[in-house]
Amino acid sequence: MSAATLSSFSIHDFLRQEREKDLFRFSTAGSVDDGKSTLIGRLLYDTRSVYEDQVRSIEGKGTTAPGQIDFALLTDGLRAEREQGITIDVAHRYFSTARRKFIIADTPGHEQYTRNMATGASTADAAVVLIDASKGVLVQSRRHAYIASLLRVRHVLVAVNKMDLVGYDEAVFLAIKREFADVLDRIATDTRAPVEATFVPVSALIGDNIVHRSKVMPWYDGPSLLELLESLPASEETRAAHFRFPVQRVLRPDHTFRGFAGQIAAGTVRLGDVVTVLPSARTAEIERIVTWDGDLAEAHAPLSVTLVLNRELDISRGDLIVAADEPAIVAKSVTASLVWMDQRPLDLSRRYLLKHASRTVPAFVTSIEHRANISTLTHEPAETLELNSIGVVNLSLLQAIAFDLYRENRSTGAFILIDPATNGTVAAGMITGAPDERQATDGLGPVTAEERAARRSHRGGVLELIGSSDAIDLVERSLFDLGAITARVEAADAADERGAAIQFMIEAGLIVLSVKPTDESTLEARSGEHHISADAGDLHGLISAVHQLLIRSGVVVSSGKAGSR
Repeated sequence: MSAATLSSFSIHDFLRQEREKDLFRFSTAGSVDDGKSTLIGRLLYDTRSVYEDQVRSIEGKGTTAPGQIDFALLTDGLRAEREQGITIDVAHRYFSTARRKFIIADTPGHEQYTRNMATGASTADAAVVLIDASKGVLVQSRRHAYIASLLRVRHVLVAVNKMDLVGYDEAVFLAIKREFADVLDRIATDTRAPVEATFVPVSALIGDNIVHRSKVMPWYDGPSLLELLESLPASEETRAAHFRFPVQRVLRPDHTFRGFAGQIAAGTVRLGDVVTVLPSARTAEIERIVTWDGDLAEAHAPLSVTLVLNRELDISRGDLIVAADEPAIVAKSVTASLVWMDQRPLDLSRRYLLKHASRTVPAFVTSIEHRANISTLTHEPAETLELNSIGVVNLSLLQAIAFDLYRENRSTGAFILIDPATNGTVAAGMITGAPDERQATDGLGPVTAEERAARRSHRGGVLELIGSSDAIDLVERSLFDLGAITARVEAADAADERGAAIQFMIEAGLIVLSVKPTDESTLEARSGEHHISADAGDLHGLISAVHQLLIRSGVVVSSGKAGSR
């Protein structure tokens, strides 16, 4: 840099220009060995976003031919990744061009690490899906594209990589383009998330169509991958969405101050705005917006602030503060798309913890609507979900949560399931519906039987149980843990003069357990026209069978059936 250039250079102008650039997040996706890490390394190298000592440190190493740089080593930083030549964890990288700033999430291709791919794509504005031109469309490429669509990643750039291995053959590129375009259309139909796909023939190792346009593929006259990334619109601005503020902490340093700290998940809040606290549905006005640097007149996502209200309300961690005229949904049961991430399969009889924003509540998966067959892109019935399976499930929560549908707000529409025994994350979920959804401003008129059923996730009914006392106690305890309101009577009482009282309990929405203890090793259960006989020694199987019996008989409300009889 010359002296004249240095004299005209202004650090303040430079920093201002950097601040004015918008931020674009994208993730990579695809099957193993499709070249995701190599593509990202080439992108960083050709945009001069890596230091010379980083390049020197990887020269002569890796899996490439002598004299070539293994660009994957620029992103694969774990020792196991370098030893095996694979990506295991999500690698985040930052770089900037004259037009835009970027954050890249380089995600693993192995099916074993699908959960990491879902994590990387959860905040992405776009996904770069790589397909090896020499192998074609593989199952894992379909799975990653499916998850990206579930996560509402609208823009998909399909990079048909390793074109040098197929002699830069246009016919190979067009065949893959036709096949995968059909796959993306079918995925979008299934997930109800439109996908805008652009196909680019590239060679990450050579550098064709990554940053600079290729000179060896004259049949392709489109933009390079970087040109596309610079031109794509960022996802919908969160500050223009409905105001959402999950409370993370209540601050009470002394008797003169009571504020609610957290990060604005969406929207904008201003002094004097009327807000509603969910799930209590109490309202107040914003009196102060407090930050470390002083009070603000307004704040928007994703700022972290402390809100002070103009009147005392009972607010705790996990509550959601929303715009009063744009409330969220409050419900105790939801329908969700689920990506299962645990080695142990989903167990309908087990209780999980659902963590949504800053709120954690006990939850049961009451039923599985279907499992997605990634190979055929069809739905299939399922009794469980195994590792890396994707399905639509219905969940019953022991406490109501306030949320938005995922298609409307990615922040307040997402959740994770936690195994309370191990404290490990077992699934990631996106809320797609709520059969008992109600706006916080609703509630006029008398409470109906359907509203009671929606609130409790069950209707009134009789469950006849004949078997050992221990098995009967276990069933009653499982329903209690699920949040059901039950009443236990001896079977003989149902036929005598107390039958009218039992009928009254049923009409009030209670599940009446008509029990007859015996010494049998099996448990007979009946609800309406449905009947099962289960081994009392198989505790998990027993509970699951009884719960499924109640769902089939219509006593326990399954998602989408709350309004039917």
